[in-house]
Amino acid sequence: MIISTYDPDRLHRSYGIDLGEIDMGAVEALGVGANWGRVAPAGRSDAHQHDETETFVIVQGHGDLVVDSGRRPVWSGMVIQFEPFETHHLENTGEDDLLFATFYWRDAPRAARVASKPGRRRFDQRPIFVFSSPTTPNGDLHLGHLSGPYLGADVYTRFQRMNGARVWHIAGSDDFQSYVAGTARSEGRTPAETAAHYSAEILATHKLMDIGVDHYTVSDQDAGYVDGVRDFFARVATSPFVSVADGDALFDGESGQYLYEVDVTGSCPTCGSATGGNMCEECGEPNFATDLVDPQATASTATPKHGRIARYSLALRELGPDVVAHHHMGRVPARVKELTDRLFRRERLDLAISHPSSWGVEPIDSPLDGQVIWVWADMAYRFLHGIEAVGREVGEDWRADSPDPDWKIVHFLGFDNTFYHAIFCPALYKLAYPDWTPDIDYNLNEFYLLDDDKFSTSRRHAVWGKDVLSPSTVDSLRFYLSWTRPEGRRTNFAWSRYEAFRDETLIATWQRWLTDLGERVESGYGGVAPDAGVWTPEHAAFLARLDGRLGELTTSLGQDGFSLNQAARALHGIVEDVVAFGQREQPVTGIGEWKDEARTALALELAAARLLANGATPVMPRFATRLAACLGASPPATWPSTVTLVAPGTRIGLAGQTFFAVDTPALQEWLVERVAEALQLPVDEVSLGSRLVGLGMTSLQAIAVQYQVLEKTGVDVTIEELLGERTIAQLAALLDAAGSATVEVPPA
Repeated sequence: MIISTYDPDRLHRSYGIDLGEIDMGAVEALGVGANWGRVAPAGRSDAHQHDETETFVIVQGHGDLVVDSGRRPVWSGMVIQFEPFETHHLENTGEDDLLFATFYWRDAPRAARVASKPGRRRFDQRPIFVFSSPTTPNGDLHLGHLSGPYLGADVYTRFQRMNGARVWHIAGSDDFQSYVAGTARSEGRTPAETAAHYSAEILATHKLMDIGVDHYTVSDQDAGYVDGVRDFFARVATSPFVSVADGDALFDGESGQYLYEVDVTGSCPTCGSATGGNMCEECGEPNFATDLVDPQATASTATPKHGRIARYSLALRELGPDVVAHHHMGRVPARVKELTDRLFRRERLDLAISHPSSWGVEPIDSPLDGQVIWVWADMAYRFLHGIEAVGREVGEDWRADSPDPDWKIVHFLGFDNTFYHAIFCPALYKLAYPDWTPDIDYNLNEFYLLDDDKFSTSRRHAVWGKDVLSPSTVDSLRFYLSWTRPEGRRTNFAWSRYEAFRDETLIATWQRWLTDLGERVESGYGGVAPDAGVWTPEHAAFLARLDGRLGELTTSLGQDGFSLNQAARALHGIVEDVVAFGQREQPVTGIGEWKDEARTALALELAAARLLANGATPVMPRFATRLAACLGASPPATWPSTVTLVAPGTRIGLAGQTFFAVDTPALQEWLVERVAEALQLPVDEVSLGSRLVGLGMTSLQAIAVQYQVLEKTGVDVTIEELLGERTIAQLAALLDAAGSATVEVPPA
């Protein structure tokens, strides 16, 4: 017999916050792990998760149990069991101690089943809001942008939707960035004009990349946005951690202009890397402009001067425990946790959250004239604004000023934005909405390099999306960017490597196999899918291998282990597996004795093609739609739970289909040569970014080019289009699109 009596004197502090308000004492020799627990009035345990199955028995008091952000009341006499990995904590809402006994044990098969469930963490029950990092509208999107937050968010959303989740991708332009004002000065426009122009360009590039966006927030134009930012900031400003205080600031040595962000450069005080004001892209730490080493104004040669100025200031270090508690809720990469630990080890971490500027949102009733809300505080609100906007569109009463703890928020961002998204924003939410516990996952990417140097909008060192995206290239580019996406490390893009990868992987391997498969179905089975016949052990093993690839894909695209690198390799693994399988089975093709086994092998190859179409849908929706159609199916809308054969008798249309092409780069080169010829210019003086009218082309010369285009491509492009705003690269993409078969891409 084992007897344990609750003894408060034997408890020790564990799993608690606020000096450990939940105390645990071990109950030994029961054969399972067991403890007594106590939560003091108004106390709560830490949110945590583990691989054990756990059972609570409430023996005294009442409170709330929060499991994966779902809240329910509990009271004396209740027994509750948690699945492995469920994030849970207990809150005491009564006036007496909440006492409970807990029993826990490891059940490896159960844990494995739970870990692989697509709907884990209640993703199948609550609304999910996926945010790609708001884009600064000081330029269009390049492949560095597209490889990171935007492709990631789109693939993630498509996969979740195929699994039945209620999920929305929310994107937009971050209009009030100081970098917009800097670009406006250099381009001779107002900041509002600059933001509007590039915001429209950014959205157009999303569409070219087949990135589905359910709501696109334009902060300078969305109705109610400015008022919402002001109300949000007013809530933050009433906190005891925020004050209007004099602080050190940096000013232009000649004009006296206040310097921050785009207006100043120097060396990071932490790691010594070159940086702008406020954020180091290398180490991820914020700076305050005043602590830059050897600061230089970007618009002046005069040495900057230090001075004092009153601004709204946030004592961020005091909110460190709240930020760390927030990071226990969702998926938070180790890089985020390490940066958080590093920052909150500082003795002080005071941030100016308003700045002198004529571009931005002014606070309500501010004692500071000519100052605007820091744009990163603006960004914290914009996520909630986007949720409210989606709610209006789908008939849900979601409110930015009353966030719901049941919301699941997922951020896709570059590491250089980690501080703002994962540290600063949660701190502001704690101040504005103390009773809200936001449940946020963070998906990071590192820098994507171009020819071993950073992609840069401001330096125009980039491969622009509009220059290379077309219906015939978008699939191969999405796949290659998934393959090389900078996950956990920096990776490099070079156009020659992309072309080699496309030619060797997608054309010489994928395309060749699909074409050959179609021809074998045509010649051997009259163009229809055969029924499987006799199965050999090798056939069963191959089916199991395909099922393993499906498991790899499901894990790689799921919310817990999302990785486009791994997903791309799993997709290619399907093709590698089936090519090797087909080669092993080929010797018995045409031998009458083995005809029933041969048709089983072919049926399995068609099953692999079907799996490829389903599995590629989030990553390459255009390719997946065409491949599914060739297999007699509609665009894949549901994620498969198992590998299935193509129904016998289905008409197969693979023979003669071209899924991947090299048309656009070749067409670009040809068009450059024709333009140079018409203008009698050296070819190296005509770039892909040139407009024909900008090169001085006349209508007569354009007619000559028009005729050659018609003869080459069969597309009757108009003179107005040739002499319009499109660059040569964009004209080539237009011609390529007009000459390609139209495929309607299912929305994300």
